[in-house]
Amino acid sequence: MSFIQLDGVTKSYRLGEHVVTPLHEVTLEVEKGEFLVLLGPSGSGKSTLLNLIAGIDRPDSGRVVVDGTDITQLSRKKAADWRAETVGYVFQDYSLVPVLTAYENVEIPLWLFSMSRAERHRRVATALEAVGLSDRHGHLPRQLSGGQQQRVAIARAIVADPSVIVADEPTGNLDVDSAGDVLHLLARLRAERGKTLVMVTHDTRAVERGTRALQLDKGQLHAMAEVSR
Repeated sequence: MSFIQLDGVTKSYRLGEHVVTPLHEVTLEVEKGEFLVLLGPSGSGKSTLLNLIAGIDRPDSGRVVVDGTDITQLSRKKAADWRAETVGYVFQDYSLVPVLTAYENVEIPLWLFSMSRAERHRRVATALEAVGLSDRHGHLPRQLSGGQQQRVAIARAIVADPSVIVADEPTGNLDVDSAGDVLHLLARLRAERGKTLVMVTHDTRAVERGTRALQLDKGQLHAMAEVSR
């Protein structure tokens, strides 16, 4: 079985009097250590698919299995615990707490675990070093550039050492150079730390950084390209 597996997944939403089905009987397999890039137009279901893999949403039918765990069968409490241990999430808008420093923002996920202050400090310092921001640990988000804020968000996503990183348009708010830096950093996490990454994006340059790219359109996945990394 693949590391991430979606079997016949369908997800619908009701918008007023209408039912929208962004995903219809989608099947997907992602191997451990892959960097999968998902592209598609707005409203194609990319973020819905990402949230299903992250255990944030549940499908109407089908199942989602990650590293042998059928997350569609977990209770809300167990799903939250599983997500804290397994998944790091990177958002387009960074989602940093404005009154907390870079260090404190990265530390947030660790408060869900029982560990000493020294261990939390070690993990935060390691995560900030991994994204090249050790010297910005005391800065507030407003004192950082957009690219630096996104790197703080990536440090927060990896601080608990999750096996899966999901990223929703992580370069959407960045200039060309900063976007390139973020894509390079995500690729490094896969190559150097063995993380499995699933990223949704409109940025076609991301295809060059991933190991595989798929197009999502009208609720279905279509192969785009494969590269060897």
